[in-house]
Amino acid sequence: MKKSFALLFAAVLATTAFAAKAPTHHSLRAESMGNAHVAVVDDKEAIYFNYAGLNQINRLGNYAKRPEQGYYPRNIFDMRLNVGASGPLEAFFDTYQDAIDIQNMYKRVDKAAEQTGQPQRSLLLDTLASHPELINTLNSYDHRYLTTKVKMDAELAFHNFGGAIWVDGSMAPYIDGGLVIPYLAIDTFYVDAVMQGGFAYGFTDELSFGLGLKAAKRQKVEMIVIDIMNYESLNDTLEDRISDAQDDIFDMETISLGLDFGVLWQATRELRVGASLRDVYFKELSGDKFTPDLTVGVNYSPRFFNINTAYARKFNIAFDYADAFNSERNYKFFSHINFGLEAEQVLLAWPGLNNQIRALMGRLAFGFKGGYPSAGISLEALHVLTLEFATWAEEKGYYTGQDEERTYMGQISIGF
Repeated sequence: MKKSFALLFAAVLATTAFAAKAPTHHSLRAESMGNAHVAVVDDKEAIYFNYAGLNQINRLGNYAKRPEQGYYPRNIFDMRLNVGASGPLEAFFDTYQDAIDIQNMYKRVDKAAEQTGQPQRSLLLDTLASHPELINTLNSYDHRYLTTKVKMDAELAFHNFGGAIWVDGSMAPYIDGGLVIPYLAIDTFYVDAVMQGGFAYGFTDELSFGLGLKAAKRQKVEMIVIDIMNYESLNDTLEDRISDAQDDIFDMETISLGLDFGVLWQATRELRVGASLRDVYFKELSGDKFTPDLTVGVNYSPRFFNINTAYARKFNIAFDYADAFNSERNYKFFSHINFGLEAEQVLLAWPGLNNQIRALMGRLAFGFKGGYPSAGISLEALHVLTLEFATWAEEKGYYTGQDEERTYMGQISIGF
């Protein structure tokens, strides 16, 4: 046993020198509360954040199996199909406003040229000289990213067991004016496909351990540039890459296996402490090596706010120290801090039938992920159809607060 732990620890240390981002599942519930979730994990999200949380399913809210936690809303199992997508809403509105500003500038120049008879070029240069903010607006059209994300999930979780198959894709095109010929470039394009499953074991009523195995595959395209001069050749290249991707989709050599570990301790009836070590991959994935994600966190659920009746209510306050092994961000304290809270309330139900039949349930959440605010809302109808929306941001620059990339994602889910 000691030898096995020594080998695992050595593997972790060997991979911490690399900082590529591992396949990441975007849970809108977790993202909306700052992705602070390693000690929450009271439903299917345990598959992605801490397998030890699978031990909570059908125990929280179940007076027979865990009477001290019976005031929580009960869930027997989770089975969901999810489809979500995000578009560059913020970039779109910024671009639209900049376009209006530039259009107004040219209109003023045209009008002044007609009235004074001076050349438009000379007036335009004078305008830019006296209004440097317009130069920044013009320059902002270069490398303005229009990032788009999509996700599809199939999930099943019940007491002590859970698994999921999910796909996450992202594309970040941008338009550049260029020195001679304008062009469209794609900075990043990838699709991650992951199949994972695991179990939890409760050593005591308060302490549980989780273990999961995942198989991941990544398809990515390096930067490509599209303009009128290379369209034909680029089209042929893209067709070749699509053909190659189809050929190796079931090639086992391009699939990487990884392990996830988790532990959860119910310190008191209202306080849980959790820790997880995720993304311990055994080999590179499409040429990328990953730093395992070590996260520790706490979750506080005041009994006063939690009710297990027809009009069930749940309230969580969570705090995580995330991605502790990532040495590239150790000097940025806030990049490791995730914090959030959520409030879930059944809005319409049949009294006397507990919360197993609920007509309408709502959830509100907000938090901070790596120093950036996050928020979300969801509505669930008849315990079958759920609509969710969440926004969060990630740091793309060198230090916290330098370069924010904000995501606005909507999702529709069906299941039980």
